[in-house]
Parts: sequence; structure tokens; C-alpha cells
Amino acid sequence: KVCSPPGPSFSRNIVSFLTIGAGWLAHSGITQRLIRVDAILLRLNLLLLLFVSLLPFPTRLVAEGLDDVSGERVFVTMYGLTLMAIRILLFAVDEYSNKERLYGARENGGKDVVRRTILPVAAAYVVAILVGLILPRLAVGLYCLLAIYLVIPFKEMSHLLLRRS
Repeated sequence: KVCSPPGPSFSRNIVSFLTIGAGWLAHSGITQRLIRVDAILLRLNLLLLLFVSLLPFPTRLVAEGLDDVSGERVFVTMYGLTLMAIRILLFAVDEYSNKERLYGARENGGKDVVRRTILPVAAAYVVAILVGLILPRLAVGLYCLLAIYLVIPFKEMSHLLLRRS
């Protein structure tokens, strides 16, 4: 299995690492375009950091609680809500930066990765959270797939491979 290395704790930590990595990549894409910041943006970033720093807590609960039938649904739901909050806060940082004209000129006049992925990823998190209420282990697998989707630049890799052919 892609996300089932030895031990549940290890695999859950890998999912969390990938999620944090995806957030870091998106955050880097946002911050590298900023030409200035303001007090509200700094506080939005601080709120984002709060949720990132909270991620080890539900990760540990999921890793330890998947065999505890009484709590696994709650733990997986809490985990999913934390993952979704991170993504929504990244979107809020991007939206605020855009509306307050904190960005420099956008390259290609296009939308960045945060904007292109927020709705499908948020919808996928909602689905995974709802699935987790019935099948918690499946939800953890869905969180893993979402993390992989957000970290691996599939579009860029396909362009690179097509150019080499």
C-alpha cells in the first residue's frame, strides 16, 4: 500500500508531513509574490501557523486510536478538520493578499495553485471527513491521497516528460 509503511504511527506521520509540505509549498508560492505585508496578513499567517502546530495532536490520536472503536471516528474527524482548516487558511491568506493588493504583478496573469486547488481539495476533505464517520481507515487513506496530490506537481511533471519525448 502506498501509505501503509510499517506501523500506523509512522504512516499517519507521513500523511501529516505531506500535508505540512503541501501547505509549505503553497505558502511559499504566496509569500514569494508579496511586495508588502500588513498587520492583518501577519495575523492570518499566525492563525495558519497555529493550525499547522496543532497537527501533531490529532495525528497522534489517529495513530493510537484507530484500534479504539469508541474514539476512532472522532479522532479521524478531528484530523480531517485540522487538515481542511490549514487549506482554508492558506486560501484566506491568498485571498486577503490579492484583495489588499499585497502582491506584485502576477506571472502569466493566471491563478496560482492555491486558487486552482482550494474548491476541489476542500470538497475532497469534506467527503473524506464524512467517509471517516463511517469508515475511519478509508478516510485516512483519502487524506493520504490528497496530501500526495498536493505535493507532487503532476501537471509540471507531465509537461517535462512530454518535452523529453
